Amino acid sequence: MFRSPITLSNKSLMIVEVLAPDLFRIRMDATGKFSPGGVERYQMLNLDWPDCTVQEQKGGKDILFKTEQAELRVDCTDGNFCLCGADGRELLRTAAPPNGSQDSGFNLRLKLQADERLYGLGDESRSELNKRGHDKIMSITNVSAYTPIPFFSSSRGWGLYLNTTWIHRFDGGKKNPEVLQLYSQKGMLECFLFAANSIPDVLNRYTELTGRSYVLPRWSYGMTFVCDEREVRARDILYEALEFRRQGIPCDVIGLEPGWMEKRYDFSTEKQWSETRFHIPFWLKNKPYGTFCHALHNMGFKLSLWLCCDYDLSEFEELQLKNQGAADSLSPSVDAESNLEDDLIKDPHFHPSRQDTLTKPGEGWFEHLKKFVDDGADAFKLDGSNQINYHPDRKWLNGMDDAEMHNLYPLLLAKQMCQGFTEYTGGKRTQIFTPSGHAGIQKYAAIWAGDTGGGPNTIPALLNLSMSGQSNVCTDMQVHDAAGIHYGFLQALAEGFSWHMYNQPWFLKPECLALYKYYAHLRYSLLPYIYTMAHIAYRSGMPIMRAMPLVCPELPEADDCLQQYFFGDSLLVSAFADKVLLPAGAWYDFWTDRLLQGGSWIPAEFPADRGGCLLVKAGSVIPRQSPVESAGTKLPELLTWHIYPGEDFDFTLIEDDGISLAYQKGEVVETEVRGRRSGNRYMVEISPRKGTCQGMPALRKHRFVVHPAGLKLEVPADEQNESAMATVILTD
Repeated sequence: MFRSPITLSNKSLMIVEVLAPDLFRIRMDATGKFSPGGVERYQMLNLDWPDCTVQEQKGGKDILFKTEQAELRVDCTDGNFCLCGADGRELLRTAAPPNGSQDSGFNLRLKLQADERLYGLGDESRSELNKRGHDKIMSITNVSAYTPIPFFSSSRGWGLYLNTTWIHRFDGGKKNPEVLQLYSQKGMLECFLFAANSIPDVLNRYTELTGRSYVLPRWSYGMTFVCDEREVRARDILYEALEFRRQGIPCDVIGLEPGWMEKRYDFSTEKQWSETRFHIPFWLKNKPYGTFCHALHNMGFKLSLWLCCDYDLSEFEELQLKNQGAADSLSPSVDAESNLEDDLIKDPHFHPSRQDTLTKPGEGWFEHLKKFVDDGADAFKLDGSNQINYHPDRKWLNGMDDAEMHNLYPLLLAKQMCQGFTEYTGGKRTQIFTPSGHAGIQKYAAIWAGDTGGGPNTIPALLNLSMSGQSNVCTDMQVHDAAGIHYGFLQALAEGFSWHMYNQPWFLKPECLALYKYYAHLRYSLLPYIYTMAHIAYRSGMPIMRAMPLVCPELPEADDCLQQYFFGDSLLVSAFADKVLLPAGAWYDFWTDRLLQGGSWIPAEFPADRGGCLLVKAGSVIPRQSPVESAGTKLPELLTWHIYPGEDFDFTLIEDDGISLAYQKGEVVETEVRGRRSGNRYMVEISPRKGTCQGMPALRKHRFVVHPAGLKLEVPADEQNESAMATVILTD
């Protein structure tokens, strides 16, 4: 890594590092300490990059750092800097000298161009996608700012990640329309600058730095249903699960609310199953049969438990660092007795004591959850309480004040939950839901939009998260109307929610029950497509749910599309909308096969027995599987490829074993599909699978369906083989 310290005229030190040809790191700390923040300290940031060629040129008062893709020019007198592309085009420039001090905070002001748009910041606002002119305190706050992420990208081809967990302020030009300002009262200045050709390119680099979106277990992309909590018993849960099977509604995860614990909302590590409602007899402990958890598993369900946490997670993180020899603790241990050896009186009033009675020294938070994993828990949903609450008088065991720990806490919780489960189970993936997080949360957990329902205002929340590196997102499904069901099943994840309501699908009015069943089957048929998009998010940072500015930045109206989004590469969804902005090109109405021409707004028209628009880009192939009652981890032997003729395309289906981390080592199966037009013929060719994974079918079979149905489809007799071809005869 190229590193250059610069001493400014006011004696402040600025450190410039070049991590990649398009990625620069700038740090300023007038105290000279340069103590790493929590994200770096606790090893959640990728700073191990291959060396790249950097030319350092000094001229007058400036230093120029030049790579093959970008240039960063720094004024050595005051620290002003300018970032340019490889062609010399200016991307961003400071509007005033930056400053930063661990003791007194930072202030970074950047010039904004008249046509510049800003995207990202996570779920801190649900009224816009473009954050130009937006002003916000970046601090996790219940409902109003569940997941503020200090990362954003610009329409002018640059991005910025502010590496701090200190509560700070973002002003995207509200106070001064020509200046973007980031400032705080504590913490040094540390930012990463991205120079890129597009917003997806910035997102790619950002997720390389902070972590890719975790590919959840395959069953997690099916449906999760969180049950009622009002004194329900294990028997009630089992019959509810059984009713899903009786009704023919696919579902994979059954979630329990806080009532599963003997003490409701038990924050301690002493929690136990409710003795009267979820009792597991001692003679069935560690047996592979007989408990309600085993009964759920026998029906093909996974079990998710609701948790709340007020544990001091920093103590375990510091212990891990100490065990690795990476660092000394930031604060003295209150349990050390060696400093009392010369105390003659041994007065107990002067012995170390803890105000925090929940945290057990030397014991990680996940330790007490292992027994529930042994009993059959497969997943966890984390309550916002108390991880999103402020603790103004609390001094955390790592020495941090709450103003620095507050935004960091949910990230540490998700990290310890995800890693703890995987390590304890020998490498299995799990589903962790959390309502809040920080930069990097995408590599540990999925985010649901908190206790705000599944209405229209949650769509911008999910899209802003998706433009901030987090692909695995969803809301609590709104099931009392068609639009809520339509939207609920066409998210990255799908979660039904009962709590204190009777939202079980069989209690809905008949038309909503019919819709629920239809959309549940539709989602499960699309699992090969959805799971492929989850892998694309892991590889590139491109999320499953894609805001219009992310895909179509050239459309001036893209920022106004708060009720529509791309669902992967080929599908376009709208919900709670009366019009849809259709990008240029040809599109098929998924419901009717009607061919539409894009390039303008169109009325949001859909059949009466559907809940919103679903459109398919012409020149697409959508892989679908046969009906199943649960996704599990088993890969289908037969795939049906739905062909939507149009422009040439290339598509790669990505599969893996569905449960282990082997996909991160390249153990995946890829199937390449090509669509080519020649005259009045549209040919689709499926190549033999490449790669291997545990559980892949010995033989993959293929079928084809063409849209619209009236077109002639020619398929060779050997269509059932490992590779396949189909030709669509297009009408004039």
